[in-house]
Amino acid sequence: MEIFILILCAYLLGSIPSALWVGKLFYKTDVREHGSGNLGGTNTFRVLGKTAGLVVTILDILKGTAAVLLVLIPIFSNSGIHPLVLGFCAVLGHIFPIFAGFKGGKAVATSGGVLLGYNWPIFIIVLLTFLLALKITKMVSLSSMIVAVVAFIYCIAFYVWSGDFSLMIIVGLMGIFIFYRHRANITRIKAGTEPKVKWL
Repeated sequence: MEIFILILCAYLLGSIPSALWVGKLFYKTDVREHGSGNLGGTNTFRVLGKTAGLVVTILDILKGTAAVLLVLIPIFSNSGIHPLVLGFCAVLGHIFPIFAGFKGGKAVATSGGVLLGYNWPIFIIVLLTFLLALKITKMVSLSSMIVAVVAFIYCIAFYVWSGDFSLMIIVGLMGIFIFYRHRANITRIKAGTEPKVKWL
């Protein structure tokens, strides 16, 4: 029962549609009706501006972090479930949110939050990689996919050093979802029509 409750809590945390709620509460705008229609930080930046985009991105990161840290709650300390499983449930919640008709974001920020909660040095590496890739490519989508690859390669090396097989598998799965959710972006990148950021 404890495991079921934890999985449900993690999924519900991930399901919180930060972009939708911030847009409606503070800007009277449904971001799903503008830009790419995606419930994520990038579309929020595009539709509502830098402040809203940054707030949504931080909230989406914290969803993944909070899910991983659920095992630290005393009543769940003996559940035996791996915290990364809960992080992955939060990622699924972000992609398929029950609070937004199961149509969510692309899970990049929430996946980063999972790393932040589980192994913060890896999160720092991923964040710096993302910022560098964004500086060079000017494309959030391409930078996100580059980060997914770099994170997986790093976790393979980390597995060889530490034996953390679970981290390698979960990061690999999150990477697969990130690429899957960016299918349309990949098509636009190939066609040279993918939007580029102008503020960096």
